[in-house]
Amino acid sequence: MNTPLALTMGDPAGIGGELTLKAWQARRGGRPFAVLDDPDRLASLAAQLGLAVPIQVVDSIGAAGAVFATALPVLRQSLAAPVQAGTPNPANAVAVIASIERATKLTLAGEAAAVVTNPIHKSTLYGAGFAYPGHTEFLAALTNTDLPVMMLASPDLKVVPITVHASLRRMLGMITVERIVAVTRVTAQALQRHWGLPAPRIAMAGLNPHAGEDGTMGDEEVTIIAPAIAQLRAEGFNVTGPFAADSLFTPAARTGYDVAMGMYHDQALIPLKTLDMTHGVNITLGLPILRTSPDHGTAFNIAGQGIADAASLIAAIDLASDLAARRETRK
Repeated sequence: MNTPLALTMGDPAGIGGELTLKAWQARRGGRPFAVLDDPDRLASLAAQLGLAVPIQVVDSIGAAGAVFATALPVLRQSLAAPVQAGTPNPANAVAVIASIERATKLTLAGEAAAVVTNPIHKSTLYGAGFAYPGHTEFLAALTNTDLPVMMLASPDLKVVPITVHASLRRMLGMITVERIVAVTRVTAQALQRHWGLPAPRIAMAGLNPHAGEDGTMGDEEVTIIAPAIAQLRAEGFNVTGPFAADSLFTPAARTGYDVAMGMYHDQALIPLKTLDMTHGVNITLGLPILRTSPDHGTAFNIAGQGIADAASLIAAIDLASDLAARRETRK
């Protein structure tokens, strides 16, 4: 429990800084974290919002534990331009990207136990060379991972989309037997490794209304999804379906599986965010490192007002700490 977590700054014009300050205030005496951010902007933000959070610059993430009880440890990542809450500034994109890269390197080196990412605004980063749909794909590139898998987890539900940041039109061409098998395999192995479930129960959603109604409302369930399930079951994985997505997330249905696989982003994420937006956590499976994040965005509309709810970031920190502890116990 002594190896710190590396927390990224996120977009400085969003709510990430406020969430970080509030997360430190809510510390529960467990694993420390250090944030890769601009200490001057954090100190200014704390004063502006009336948050009693002392800021302590540290030279290494290993020094975070010594100061965490009395101050927020900050690994300096200076910003190029002043921050105006709610208005992202491309001039600060390089620092935002560098914060993610540095946190990832620290975790790969074992100096940090996990990466916890604050929300970013992707379009603001594109001019600085960011060429990825989101954190998931960027972290995959940084860690040489072929197939990163996005899971959203809350106390009552875990979901994984087979396709992630793709339009519905593009998604249809991405749904293949091979992709379903690969994403589900990574998911099952992560549930075994990280959550200690020897035979995780996996429910597969259909793509079409009523799961295709025997091919009368679309044949993807018959020609693609069912063959993928059969292959996974032949490999020894406990996969059932395809199920109609409109009834897969009822309270009774949720008792029958450990994770639900959706065919596309909104099919999987809307149920979880509707059930528990506050405590939802995004975790990237398949990486050689642990990575979690809150399940929401930058919330520019409320940035700088002191009203952002830090519960999802706190849940992401807690989950990263718990999963890291399980990994450390196995070593």
